Amino acid sequence: MGSVDKTLFLLSRGGDTSIVRIYVDDIIFGGSSHALVSSFAEQMSREFEMSLMGELQFFLGLQIKQGLEGTFVHQAKYIRDILKKFNMGDSKPMTTPMSTNRALDADEDGEAVDQKEFRGMIDSLLYLTATKPDIQFTVCLYARYQASPRTSHRQAVKRIFRYLKFTPELGLWYSSGSSLFLRGFLDADHAGCRIDRKSTSGTCQLLGTSLVSWSSRKQASVSLSTIEAEYIAAASCCSQLLWMKATLSDFGLRFGKIPLLVDSTFAISVAKNPVLHSRTKHIDVTGWRYVDNALIKGEIESQWISLIALLG
Repeated sequence: MGSVDKTLFLLSRGGDTSIVRIYVDDIIFGGSSHALVSSFAEQMSREFEMSLMGELQFFLGLQIKQGLEGTFVHQAKYIRDILKKFNMGDSKPMTTPMSTNRALDADEDGEAVDQKEFRGMIDSLLYLTATKPDIQFTVCLYARYQASPRTSHRQAVKRIFRYLKFTPELGLWYSSGSSLFLRGFLDADHAGCRIDRKSTSGTCQLLGTSLVSWSSRKQASVSLSTIEAEYIAAASCCSQLLWMKATLSDFGLRFGKIPLLVDSTFAISVAKNPVLHSRTKHIDVTGWRYVDNALIKGEIESQWISLIALLG
């Protein structure tokens, strides 16, 4: 059993390895030895009433295409289904999921819309973020208005559906030839939410050249400076990287210092010099010590990166 993920099971026999992942009553398994894989399938069929579906191609709404060069994961069928469900199949495609020149707010004077329908649209899109990080920020932003949705909110969400119609086949590519090194990227706005002035943390983690984890989340407290906003995002990214590091150790993978890339030299200076002063006294102590301890132990290494925007 995995030391971190208790739904993960591994068996090593000689130089071969078999891997099993369990989700409720569904199982994905594979390995480097055909004999080990066949033995596991036969044993499970004897013990339980199960159906062997063959090579993994479709699982929990995810479509998987495996090849010698790598694996491609997407949700094209799911996209077609939700476009049909919300009567967006004949809508005009859009090249971006949200407008760049108009900020969305609570719109308290706007016309109210069906809350059940709006929440259904958001729920459908949230599941789609499993393979489409390009809509992660937008969906999480619009999900904040589920309590009292307005016409403007529904129109904004419909634009995401129109974008999905333009990019139904986009997904995640995992190259089989990618070298296995772990790194994390992070960024944060400052007081980006127009309602409560809280910042939003954005993080992503890559294994080699493959994107394996990402998030866009509004921070729990109001940041008083850009340094604080960046530092809170660093704590979130750091915790995810350490969890991934521990999980990958079950596969026999070992990592030294994991690069944590951030575009704020001030946040890096605070992380490397954890002294209480006017810039840091408002930062949550838990997050501060989390990053501090990881740096001291040599588990992560903060690095500066320049961000460049490409606009189409």
